[in-house]
Amino acid sequence: MLACIAFVAGLAAPLRVAVTGAGGQTGQHAFRKMLSRPEQFAPLGIVRTAESRDALVASGVPAECIAVADVTDADAIAAAMQGCDALIIGTSAKPAPTGDTDEATGRPVFAFPNGQPREVDWLGQKAQIDAAKACGDGTHVVICSSMGGTDPSNMLNALGRETLPDGTTAGGNILLWKRKAEVYLVESGLPYTIVHPGGLLNEAGGRRELVVGVDDDRAEGERSIPREDVAEVLVQALLLPSYRGRSFDVRSKLEGEGTVTADFAGLLDSLGGKNCDYTLGEIAC
Repeated sequence: MLACIAFVAGLAAPLRVAVTGAGGQTGQHAFRKMLSRPEQFAPLGIVRTAESRDALVASGVPAECIAVADVTDADAIAAAMQGCDALIIGTSAKPAPTGDTDEATGRPVFAFPNGQPREVDWLGQKAQIDAAKACGDGTHVVICSSMGGTDPSNMLNALGRETLPDGTTAGGNILLWKRKAEVYLVESGLPYTIVHPGGLLNEAGGRRELVVGVDDDRAEGERSIPREDVAEVLVQALLLPSYRGRSFDVRSKLEGEGTVTADFAGLLDSLGGKNCDYTLGEIAC
């Protein structure tokens, strides 16, 4: 973090933000948005591997603004985050097809080759939240999570889950583990913002009207949202006091419908102060 601050030296106290998952998709969008606004941000992109770091450097990102640390290694993530003012958690366990087919359903079987949700979405996020706490009680933590958390039977929870010989199950339950980390953050005492995007689209941002809600309500808009728009919401959450202490869902209308969202300060007004209700659904244990 200190190296990246030095890189933007001379600017008026930019916000020092650690961004985990900076080599991924949504996290990288947020990281690059902040890099393009040096008057506001001094971001440190945290990636899991040297290969991810090298790819970012090859794309033009200053090496001084990247750190390599596995979020499941509590000591490594704490060391990388020293001195930060805020944190965007952009990490998530990533499912991949195994090549097998479920005989009962005929559907592809998925696994989590780089870490199960319990390790990445619960213990990894807990380690990040603890590292943020060590930076100071005022460290703002923004989580990019997912919609679907109120429904334990959501199909995403079945990914990577296997039935053991004794009839019990192991693995999977990604939304339940994400929800556990969210509750941990809410109860941590740190300033927080929790964003639950709908289905993520690899399409250009800044071209749609965004729709917010709570508790997986889909009364208006589509089920999806471009990653770039989610990234902008994450970044705006660091700038706008009205986003602190908030947990909400965000989706979009179709391109060409409604009015393109530009007023992020007023985006949450329609919620009337409501937040997501963590008594709904289930929390992993």
